[in-house]
Amino acid sequence: MARVFSSLAVLALVFYMAMASDDNPIQDFCVADINSQVLVNGKTCKDPSLVQADDFYLSGLHVKGNTSNALGFGVTPVSVTQLAGLNTLGISMARIDYAPFGINPPHTHPRATEILNVVKGSLEVGFVTSNPENRHITKILKRGDVFVFPKNLVHYQRNVGKVNAIAIVALSSQNPGVITIGNAVFGSKPDISTDILAKAFQTSDDVITNIQMKF
Repeated sequence: MARVFSSLAVLALVFYMAMASDDNPIQDFCVADINSQVLVNGKTCKDPSLVQADDFYLSGLHVKGNTSNALGFGVTPVSVTQLAGLNTLGISMARIDYAPFGINPPHTHPRATEILNVVKGSLEVGFVTSNPENRHITKILKRGDVFVFPKNLVHYQRNVGKVNAIAIVALSSQNPGVITIGNAVFGSKPDISTDILAKAFQTSDDVITNIQMKF
């Protein structure tokens, strides 16, 4: 019986270690082969002998993003799609530009924690904890300030100044993904039934239809 318990303990430990281990690269790099038709969880690797310095290089974050939209913000992403050398490295980044009083609306990153640094202007930032507390944690940031948004929690930013603002963010995934709450709920294709949304938001079908038309 002691041997049985000992074996079970070893198996449990091995299982725990397997579940807890990081999915780290097992080679120096795996530059994404963007043109590959092979479908994997991520991107297939380019032949290492063909890899060049430009595979790890991207220019353009000095260029202002387009904020001429209804929300007044623009994102310049640096993920594996833009920088093939990020493949398997588990990081990405972006520049976010905000027009005066522009917002990056409530959204989540399903695969990443985000850390934000304000490089120009001032931002109101916040995130909401999970049910049942739904605690709203918010702060005003100025140039040089840093704030962290935990993985998969709903968060947002708003420019609270009268001039343009800029933030640089880093994310703990090569492809963090983004789910904008308004787009997902009111702009899905096909639509979520208005009666479902009306009951969920405790309002009328007409109000839901009007919101859906905006998305």
